[in-house]
Amino acid sequence: MITIMIISVVIIAVVIALSVFTVNKGYAFKHTIDPLENNPHLPKDDESKQ
Repeated sequence: MITIMIISVVIIAVVIALSVFTVNKGYAFKHTIDPLENNPHLPKDDESKQ
């Protein structure tokens, strides 16, 4: 019975460690934003003024 408890605690510790690693890696990801000049979905200023 003791061996099952030890194995369970080890599995739980591994799952928690992997979860913390994944969350930290996700928060560290740097998102980039395209500049407005390269956005094909926005109308051009010279076309909208006419």
